[in-house]
Amino acid sequence: MPATIRTVPLRGLAVAAALPLLLGVLASCGYGSQAKNDEERVAATGRKLSADSVRLGYFPNLTHATALVGDQEGFFQKELGGTELDVSTFNAGPSEIEALNAGSIDIGFIGPSPAINGYAKSKGTNLRIVGGSASGGVKLVVDPEKIKTLADVKGKRIATPQLGNTQDVAFLNWISEQGWKVDAQSGKGDVSVFRTDNKVTPDAYRSGSIDGAWVPEPTASKLVGEGAKVLLDEATLWPGDKFVITNIIVSQKFLKEHPDVVEAVLRGSVRTNAWINANPEKAKESANSKLKELTGKPLGAEVIDGAWPSLRFTDDPLAATLQAQADHAVEAGLLERPDLKGIYDLKALNKVLKTEGRSEVADAGLGVK
Repeated sequence: MPATIRTVPLRGLAVAAALPLLLGVLASCGYGSQAKNDEERVAATGRKLSADSVRLGYFPNLTHATALVGDQEGFFQKELGGTELDVSTFNAGPSEIEALNAGSIDIGFIGPSPAINGYAKSKGTNLRIVGGSASGGVKLVVDPEKIKTLADVKGKRIATPQLGNTQDVAFLNWISEQGWKVDAQSGKGDVSVFRTDNKVTPDAYRSGSIDGAWVPEPTASKLVGEGAKVLLDEATLWPGDKFVITNIIVSQKFLKEHPDVVEAVLRGSVRTNAWINANPEKAKESANSKLKELTGKPLGAEVIDGAWPSLRFTDDPLAATLQAQADHAVEAGLLERPDLKGIYDLKALNKVLKTEGRSEVADAGLGVK
């Protein structure tokens, strides 16, 4: 069942009496003149925005820590005021895209490959990327007894999470850059690519069924806990060590009908990322508390401590790297060349960033006109 957070609007004289005090508290917390904005008054009074509720989807995964922490600490609900936050979690990008297309969710945190595929298959009619969330957090981890150098990967059995997913595409591209050949669909070739759900990858490694994996956190650190070693951090393959791993998408219908709600969620995301970056230890604890609530089990300290430093929480969607990832999927034969023009609509995000005194972010020429 979706986890729902409800707020009860203040009414009548209570609003009139409490509003000056609330605005004063907000100003003393560093919001300054922003406390006078309509958005802040919505948060202070619990007044609804244009929708009664907003349905938000994300993964119980550290690469979605912005969503985990924003949900856990109430950053999203604060910005939404009296508009109810209704949360659903997913374990795979395609199922989240299906939920968005079916109207079961309105906004989602998701990886680049599902966003690209969803946009391309709908011929640009179903979603927009409206913000960034995270960069990095993907590693090639291997059995140190069998693989000591990158050249040793040839001839070995390496897992990725899913055929055509973000890590699968990245690994196939890396294989190609080594001059090796692999059939993308079957995974057979100079390297044997096993598509294995992240939940069972540690068991597959422990049993000897695979020799390593190209996976996101925390799976990579779980494998390290099983004796694997990190052979390559994918971030080192990208300019500035940055590449998009999680974006924020919204259905075009919801964006058109409720732009104020989308802006509120983005403001919550921006303020969540600022808090995460300013309070990394508290943020780790918060994310792990939410993971425990959602999955029934928190990550061990050795896993989350190993995973966290490789993640970068950023509002910038790193649009140029999305285009590169689409190109890699095309070159691997997993995707027909898509027309990604219009996949981004960063107007609301840039409005929020400007209000926060931050620089605008670019859409790499892929923005909606």
